[in-house]
Amino acid sequence: MSNKTSVSSASGYLLLPFSDVREFQILHFVAFLLLYLGIVSGNLLIITAIALDHHLHSPMYLFLMNLAIQDAGLVSIFIPKSMANSLMNTRYISYSGCVAQVFLYLFFTASNFSLLTVMAYDRYVAICSLLEYELIMNRGACLQIIAIVWITGFLYSVLHTSGTFAITFCSNIVNQFFCEIPQLLKLACSDLYLIEMGVLVFSIFMCLGCFIVVTYVHIFTAVRRIRSVQGRKKALSTCLPHLIVFSTFVSTASFAYLRPSSDNPSHLDIAITIMYSVVPPLLNPVIYSMRNKEIKNTVRRLLGF
Repeated sequence: MSNKTSVSSASGYLLLPFSDVREFQILHFVAFLLLYLGIVSGNLLIITAIALDHHLHSPMYLFLMNLAIQDAGLVSIFIPKSMANSLMNTRYISYSGCVAQVFLYLFFTASNFSLLTVMAYDRYVAICSLLEYELIMNRGACLQIIAIVWITGFLYSVLHTSGTFAITFCSNIVNQFFCEIPQLLKLACSDLYLIEMGVLVFSIFMCLGCFIVVTYVHIFTAVRRIRSVQGRKKALSTCLPHLIVFSTFVSTASFAYLRPSSDNPSHLDIAITIMYSVVPPLLNPVIYSMRNKEIKNTVRRLLGF
């Protein structure tokens, strides 16, 4: 058993290829390249716009800038490696590279989830305690919250990365196009991986998810008390982008992680993985910029329009 583990650690892992046909490999490279450039450029535009325009240095935009940083970092973990493998017609990733992918993927995902939770609380304070908003969400408090978000993501990632790679693996063939914990746990030689998988799913979808749901229950309760129709629409419009982003992230990830898994990967499995790992970072800049005049005006000035 120890020999198998040492061999796996020394020889690395074999990832799931998109296709064995060379033409399709080139097509995958081009498609992922366009996706990657679109995601990174869109999020960098938001980061630059918020950083350069002092009118956008409010709590909501500071949180949005960190969300864009997380989205750009998330796709940079696995898309470049997947493109390189397709271009060079290989499936290989080193052991250290696999550990780095798992650690960084968990780091950005957990930080993303924590930040979405904080953004829900920010909307709650803005709607339910408007007169005290500037006192509660002052600049010092926002910077502390952002620091806690990143530290929480780091600690969460350290915990689950160490827990995953402490398990003995009996194979080095990963049925996914990047190193992902559920697929790695399928390589375990015992049922101990079920504990790690259970803690992973519970911590994300119950602890943080329930907090956001409870927060929005309070928000909708407060909105119902607003007498004017215009006031209710304005209050809900400030929550709509966050709700869309959160719903997209949770619905795609829940479908991927909670559905029955199969030992034989299919094109549907790859499509679902792309849905929850690539689509949210792609849609986030569009959702927030399309519904925000300040960001649209700043981006137009940056682009010279």
